[in-house]
Amino acid sequence: MTEAKRPALGRRQALAGVAGIALVVCPARAQQRVKSGTVDIEQVQVAFIGSGNVGGGTLHFHGKSYRFSIGGLGIGGFGISKMQAYGDVYNLKELRQFPGPYGQARYGAVAGDKGGGEMWLENPNGVILSLKARRQGLAVSLGADAVIIDFK
Repeated sequence: MTEAKRPALGRRQALAGVAGIALVVCPARAQQRVKSGTVDIEQVQVAFIGSGNVGGGTLHFHGKSYRFSIGGLGIGGFGISKMQAYGDVYNLKELRQFPGPYGQARYGAVAGDKGGGEMWLENPNGVILSLKARRQGLAVSLGADAVIIDFK
């Protein structure tokens, strides 16, 4: 195919590709982490093979708190759930490294108000979020997402 006739990579395909990389990269880089802050996140996730999520949170970095929004698309899972997550931020040297696209690997399950799981997010700047999640709803989650974080 010539360059002009090659089909463009769709947004969903690009997000899924980034998320797939997160499954391999995030857990493997555990030994390269330097803790630099914490985060609290609230998010709603809807999944039926594909998934979507939207929410917000707070970054705690160098004694200050910064509000941010989070949302994205992904693959894997079934159901709807509300999630509250908290965890550590690694490798964040400057505040400007935090916003942007993140690849996310996740697993967990929820039935009613009994559910949990873990997530790992990493952006191109090497910033890693290691999160423990509490979920409410009815969902099974195993897969990867690409999410965008931006300051409010």
